[in-house]
This record gives sequence, C-alpha cells and structure tokens, in this order.
Amino acid sequence: MTDNYYWNKGRNIMNRAVEFSDVATRPSSAAERLDALPVGSFHYRLIGVIGAGLFLDAFELALASGVLGTLVKEGWSNLKLNGYFVTATFMGFMIGCWAAGIIGDRLGRKFSYQANLAIFGLASLAATFAPNIETLIGLRFLMGIGLGAELVLGYATLAEFVPPQRRGRLVALLSFIAQCGIFVSSVVSLWVIPNFGWRAMFAIAGIAAIFVWFLRKFMPESPRWLEQQGRHAEADAILTEAERQAGVVPRSAKAVSALAPAQASVQPAKATIGTLFSEELRRRTFVAVVTLCVIQVCLYGLVTWLPTFFVQQGFSVVKSLQWNTVMTLGGPAGGLIGLLLADKAGRKPILMTAALAAIALSVVYVNLTTENLLMMVGFLLITAIYVIVVVGQAVYVSELFPTAVRMRGTGLSSTVARVVAASIQFAIPPLFAAGGVTAIVTAVAAALVLLTLVIGFVGVETKERSLEQISV
Repeated sequence: MTDNYYWNKGRNIMNRAVEFSDVATRPSSAAERLDALPVGSFHYRLIGVIGAGLFLDAFELALASGVLGTLVKEGWSNLKLNGYFVTATFMGFMIGCWAAGIIGDRLGRKFSYQANLAIFGLASLAATFAPNIETLIGLRFLMGIGLGAELVLGYATLAEFVPPQRRGRLVALLSFIAQCGIFVSSVVSLWVIPNFGWRAMFAIAGIAAIFVWFLRKFMPESPRWLEQQGRHAEADAILTEAERQAGVVPRSAKAVSALAPAQASVQPAKATIGTLFSEELRRRTFVAVVTLCVIQVCLYGLVTWLPTFFVQQGFSVVKSLQWNTVMTLGGPAGGLIGLLLADKAGRKPILMTAALAAIALSVVYVNLTTENLLMMVGFLLITAIYVIVVVGQAVYVSELFPTAVRMRGTGLSSTVARVVAASIQFAIPPLFAAGGVTAIVTAVAAALVLLTLVIGFVGVETKERSLEQISV
C-alpha cells in the first residue's frame, strides 16, 4: 500500500511536469497558434464569406458601365451626370477606405466588415427605387463607402488567419475571386439589363449583399486583433474551436490557466495614424502607397480606357468591345499566375519581374501595327499588370503593417491611391490628345519603373514569414 502511495504520487508529479513542459513548448500566443494551424475547413469557410464580399464588391463596381450607358440611352442621364456618378463613386471609395482602416483597428475587423456590407447592400436596394439620377448619384456615393471599405478589410483580414506558408496563395485566391466578379457582372448585365432593366442589377447586388451580411454574423473576429486588445479569453475560444476543427489537440484547461497571468500582463497596443509615419514604419507606408498608386495608374490609366482608345484609333465599336473582352481576360489569367507563384517565389521577385515584363510589353505594344499582334501583346500586358494587382494589392500590402495598425495602413494607402485614380481621369484625355496611345502607355511604363525601383531598394520580403516577424 505504501509502495502504491508513493508510486501514484510520483506519477502525479511526472504528469504535472509534462503538463507544464507542454505549456512551455506548445504555441501560446494567438499568432503562434494561428501560424501552427493546418489549413482546413476553418480557413475555407473564411475564404468563402470574405471572398463573397469581394466578389460582390467587384460585381457592383463593374455594373456601372452597363448601367450608365443604359441611363443615357433612356434619357435618364447624360454624359455630365454620368461623370458625377463616377465621381461620387470615387469620393465614397476614399471615405470608405479611410474609415474602414480606423474602425477596423479600433472596433474590430468583423464590426467594420459588417458595417460596410450593410451600407453598400442597403444603398444598392434603395437604388432599385431611385426616382431620378440625382438620387441615384447620392446612393452611389453611399455604395462607394461600402465598396472602398471592403477592399481595405478583405485581404488584410484573411492574412491574419492563415499560416505564412500558405498565406500568399490563399490571399491571392481572394483576388482571383474578385476578378471573376467583374467578368460575371459583364455577363449578367448582357442578359438582365435588356430584359429587366438597369434597376434589376442593383437589386441583385443588394439582395446578395444582405445575404452575405447574415452569413458573416457567424464569422469569427481576428484572434490577433483580440489579443492586441487584451481580450485573451475570446481569442482563446476562437482558436480552441479552430484547433478542434483541424484535429489539433487543444490545450488543457490547466494549460490555459497557467498561461493566463503571462497573457494578462500584455497591454493592448496604442496606435494612431501617426504611427504609420514613425521611424519603424514610414518605409513600409511609403512602399504600400507607391504600390497601390502604381496599380491605380495601370488600371485607371490604361485598362479601363482601352475601348475608348480603340475607337479613337479608328476601330468600330463592336471590334473595340471584342478586343477589350479578349484582352481583359488577362485579369483572370494574371490572377491565376499570381495565385500559383505567390508562395513559390518571393513577393519582391514576382512584383519586379511582372513590372519589368509589363514595361517591355508596353514598348512592344506601341510599335505594333498588326491587329492580331496588338491584341495578343495587349492580353499579355494586362496579364502582367494583374499579376501586380494580385500579389501587390491583395497579398503584399496587407503583410507590411503590424496588427495594431494593419487596417489603418492599408486604409491610408488605399485612400491615397483612390485620390490618384480619381485624378487620372482628368489627365488621360489631354495626354491622349497630345501623344495618342503611345503617350498613355509610356506614362504607365514610367510608373512601373518607379514601382520596380521602390520594391527593389526599399521593400521588404514577406514570403513564408509570420506577420509578427515581418513587423520587426
């Protein structure tokens, strides 16, 4: 009996020693536990609800082209009022980008997410009943706020959940989903507008947005953000459930309680917009701003103007649209390339190679006269540009900032980029008048040279590094 007593006592001591050893070696912070979590159903459900929002974001942004043409044809609007419609969209985008960054860091990713989706969903439904173009422009401003916020939050939120080895590919997948939204919007417009009118397009977007809003009620808050706010119990509950779903043995209650004092000693991070310009982060902020601004120059200085350029060069409207359709398939193609390469090559090599390829293709493009070659090289040029969009906008920028200011960083960068995008619309017509397509493509190539230099000499590599390691 005595032997059994000491044997049991010794075994209990050994079990306790193993348990405390397990506490010491098992990942304890939210970041460590998230990075150690195998990719599975937990992550794919997140990709589903976040991707649905980004898909609708692209869908609603793209529906404007079909709707505006119909409004003019029906006498509901004119070119000047259509210009106000576009301007209202950009103004809303800027406010949405800025507000989403601040709200996302202060009140949480999920709260900001739900707010922006509700704004553009309800505004879209209201647009279905707009009595005049002035009301529609005002509602489009509200839609723009929600649309701009979605872009800031989507990629950065997913980046906080996925492990570094798969982060590039999974975040790039979101961008590919968004590119598909543009294509689907064009196809749906071809059938819906002639048969049901332009109001039906807003109804489709609004109903879908409200549906996704309800789905997102079950979306978890970012454990990284919760831990920054000192809400360790909530972060642990989300992580424990994610580990259970992935088949990872969760830590015992004793292990969690043993870590609680250490976790409780961590104070929530205090950060402001000014933090982005501190000595530690101003280089990251500069890289993010340049990356997103150059992307806007490529998209709004070249890609969206292609049909107009073709018509101005003497091609028929039908041929212009056919060419534009073929060439803009470079969007999904670039998305697939970015998705496949994101975790195999570093972010910097991909961005620099794609930029150099786009520069070379730009030089070739402006010197071609054969129609088939023009279309083929144009397709390749847009493909290279969309590799930059996917890897730069979706993956790279969201990785550059620490958790405490991640949304502020992406929000500020996106706001500046939207200002550039809005300004470009006024610069393109006189630039085209002065030098034709050659002047436009040369300006885009110059922006790509700037991007190559900034990424090469100022940018940091983020491939397969945890977000916390990148922040150091």
